[in-house]
Amino acid sequence: MNEMIVFITVPNENEAAKIAKALVEARLAACVNIIKGIRSIYSWQGKIEDEPEVLMMAKTQKGLFDSLSKKVKELHSYTVPEIIALPIVEGSAEYLKWLGDTVGGKE
Repeated sequence: MNEMIVFITVPNENEAAKIAKALVEARLAACVNIIKGIRSIYSWQGKIEDEPEVLMMAKTQKGLFDSLSKKVKELHSYTVPEIIALPIVEGSAEYLKWLGDTVGGKE
């Protein structure tokens, strides 16, 4: 399978919406879910940080990852944004067809 989910964290819902709309408009993602209310604890520049964040889940295809990542970095406020991808192992045939038809300018 070529389909994947890209996880991106951002500091707030407004930034998530801005990035999500840009990804969908550019056909780099077929759909982006925005999940509010997550808490991230992480190490940054020698300190332990504990911050509220928003999680984005972008559905796309492997061949678009580099372009998607570049677009996120252009719009993201973090110095080092989290942009990680996991493959979609299984999915309904109808959904995966829609995803493939939607990204990359096919729809």
